Amino acid sequence: MLEKKAWREVKYREKFLNAFRGLYVFSKATRHLFIHIISALIVAVFGFYLKVSSLEWIALVFAIGFVFITEVINTAIEIDIDLTSPEYHPYARDTKDVAAAAVLLSVLVAMIVGFIVFLPKIFN
Repeated sequence: MLEKKAWREVKYREKFLNAFRGLYVFSKATRHLFIHIISALIVAVFGFYLKVSSLEWIALVFAIGFVFITEVINTAIEIDIDLTSPEYHPYARDTKDVAAAAVLLSVLVAMIVGFIVFLPKIFN
């Protein structure tokens, strides 16, 4: 049987491997990852085509990262709720809905950033 270690005893290499495993779990658990990746690629193509500035690239990268990070957190919350509350419970539903709302808000913020960056370039 494997001996379990306290979290503080886990080596840095193992922590990084666990983080990459988390990315793998995220990629398998989320249904919207493909949509987010395609959206990010479309933004990148528009960015190169419209020749956005360095500061605009920073804003776009942060907006895209914000969406991915909130999606990762949402997925972690959903996995935890599924573990701790396998049967339906209204609080579990509320928790999942609030986590999904965070993703929705991050997408709306990213869209606003995209409009601010791209609309002046499209209409000039």
